[in-house]
Amino acid sequence: MDICGVHFKNPVLAASGTFGFGKEYNRFFDVSKLGGICSKGLTLREKAGNDGERVLETASGMLNSVGLQNPGVKHFLKYELPEMKKFNTVSIANLGGGTLEDYIGGVELLCDSSVDMIELNISCPNVKSGGMAFGIKSSTAYEIVNSVKKHCSNKPLVVKLSPNAENIVDMAVKCCEAGADAVSLVNTFKAMAIDIKRRKPIFENITAGLSGPAIKPIALRMVYEVSKAVDVPVIGLGGICSWQDAVEFIMAGASLIQVGTANFINPTICLDIIDGLENYMRNQNIKSLKEITGII
Repeated sequence: MDICGVHFKNPVLAASGTFGFGKEYNRFFDVSKLGGICSKGLTLREKAGNDGERVLETASGMLNSVGLQNPGVKHFLKYELPEMKKFNTVSIANLGGGTLEDYIGGVELLCDSSVDMIELNISCPNVKSGGMAFGIKSSTAYEIVNSVKKHCSNKPLVVKLSPNAENIVDMAVKCCEAGADAVSLVNTFKAMAIDIKRRKPIFENITAGLSGPAIKPIALRMVYEVSKAVDVPVIGLGGICSWQDAVEFIMAGASLIQVGTANFINPTICLDIIDGLENYMRNQNIKSLKEITGII
């Protein structure tokens, strides 16, 4: 299948922040069998991440407050990307930033590299506006995507949407109007946990991102609504843990799906989903996933 001019051997991608740069999981299975790998979230410069607790298991999910710890774009291009390219699957660089200048600087470097696509994470806090994420207000997201796209003419630009947006459908429409070649959704939901013995929040930042099976029904609804409102490919994610989940997202309008938190539970879950999709298509006499994409 071809999405934004890029060929994918199958629709199953490893989601950013849950799969490292691919080599971490290659000891469990041949990651070349994946449709693609989204890199760990990158920023223009190296980032240490958050202090204190970073991960907490919850009922049907997990909370994370990692804080985009990463080695920076230049390190990625020199040391990580060459290894990713050896896996013979689509390499997607996930890019975040705290300012517009950070985004532009990072995307310029990535556009001069061999990455196949760039996934723009607009859930990052805008340090110039008191920390509100770029992906909350549609007008702010439009400005970011419009400015970044001017520096990203030779790579498909996927914009990763936050479910915490004021209106995620309007957000998706505005990002597409600004030049997004595709959208991926959803990122984590803003949530929190409290230590009742210490009588304090568990995370130093107070809130954290909720992911996993708990968010799947809401993510599925958002993918359905967005896919009906935009004319670009939609990449669905949010609590996908089985091939049945993947089929639901595809029927809701997703051309590709990403698997995230489930990788922590079962390192080979992506292979199970790929095999399950193939068996489902064979049993249902489906020749191409396009036959059921957005069928709902």
